[in-house]
Amino acid sequence: MAGQPAVSSSSKWLEGIRKRYYNAARFNKLGFMRDDTIHENDDVKEAVRRLPEKLYNDRVVPIKRALDLSMRQPTLPKEQWTKYEEDKSDLEPHLREVIWERKEREEWARK
Repeated sequence: MAGQPAVSSSSKWLEGIRKRYYNAARFNKLGFMRDDTIHENDDVKEAVRRLPEKLYNDRVVPIKRALDLSMRQPTLPKEQWTKYEEDKSDLEPHLREVIWERKEREEWARK
């Protein structure tokens, strides 16, 4: 026990709530990641455009699959659901950069 880091019960509790909310949102049952569900404004479109080709293709496949599923069945089989632990944010760094650049352009335009 002495070699293990102390983990507070509140962080375990919070993680449990996050996982429950993640599953309640149901996007994982269609194979989506959180980034796939972001409302697409101009900043998000530009961030998606900047994704490396592999990440872009990884983003498109679940969207096409979900469109196909919506015509045939409501969700994927449970073994194909996106797991909370596997969901990672590939788009967020690009989105932060796009937003930062837009704000900087707006700042320069005001001067």
